[in-house]
Amino acid sequence: MSVFKYALWIVLALAGQAQVQAQAQTTTLRIGHFPNITHVQALVAHNMSRQGKGWFEQRLGPNVKIEWFVYNAGPSAMEAVFAKSIDLTYVGPNPVINAYAKSNGQEGRIVAGAVDGGSALVVQADSPLKTAADFRGKKIATPQFGNTQDVAARAWLKAGGLAIRQTGGDAQVLPAANPDQLLLFRDKQIDAVWTVEPWISRLEKEAGGKVLVDDRNAITTVLVARAEFISTQRELVRKVVAAHRELTEWIKANPAEAQRIAREELDSEMRAKFAPDLVESAWKRIVLTSDLSLDALKSFVTSAQSVGFLRGAPDLSRLVETP
Repeated sequence: MSVFKYALWIVLALAGQAQVQAQAQTTTLRIGHFPNITHVQALVAHNMSRQGKGWFEQRLGPNVKIEWFVYNAGPSAMEAVFAKSIDLTYVGPNPVINAYAKSNGQEGRIVAGAVDGGSALVVQADSPLKTAADFRGKKIATPQFGNTQDVAARAWLKAGGLAIRQTGGDAQVLPAANPDQLLLFRDKQIDAVWTVEPWISRLEKEAGGKVLVDDRNAITTVLVARAEFISTQRELVRKVVAAHRELTEWIKANPAEAQRIAREELDSEMRAKFAPDLVESAWKRIVLTSDLSLDALKSFVTSAQSVGFLRGAPDLSRLVETP
């Protein structure tokens, strides 16, 4: 073998070895979210990933690969966290608190806020229902059993004097996926829906619904990480949270562009066209914030306890963690 060929062989071998090492050092970050406007940071970031202009990818470096997973509601996302199928997820507070309590504080860490508001109880346009007490014998749909809106609906009904059990009671709470809720409501097979945007606006615009309870001040979405993932990848989680906060501020500063991107992502995920005015309507009900308060989260514990989702008062000291 000539000296030139030998040198070329060495160069190629070293290049191949470097490539193998680089691949071995690549970290795959798996993030969950729902196809809702209340998960707008995830909608925007997911769409940017589709376009090869990933928000997180650009800020986390070339050795971090992002994989996105879409769920209907919180309990499904938290099941994926328990199964270690995802590392972080945008989710409502109740499923996180429930998972945290069931694991005795071993799983589920809220690392940032995301969205407040964008949640409401919608009734039929001609409905005489005005208070929780009026819902005796009525049917209310929620996105999933045990999700944040499901707990909110049950707690609201119970606070109004109705006996609400996990199945049955004075009023019937029916967990159903958001698209199914719209169909059931349009056909008047249910009396009301407690859900989030853009489904509130769709119920208004496509099925003639009207908002009875606007849960504008409630924490609707938070960013959650697996406890083990934080302990083993703390610096990466810190960078994710920083990128999430930066994205939140970008969306607030660029609402028109953010709405366009979010609408494109909803179109892709739901295989349906979301009109600009629909997303604009939904946008008015949400409040973007990456901050959150542990004291505010305690109200969710009280609501969950009141309707039988939690027994006792879990120690929340480890629920919120700043990486």
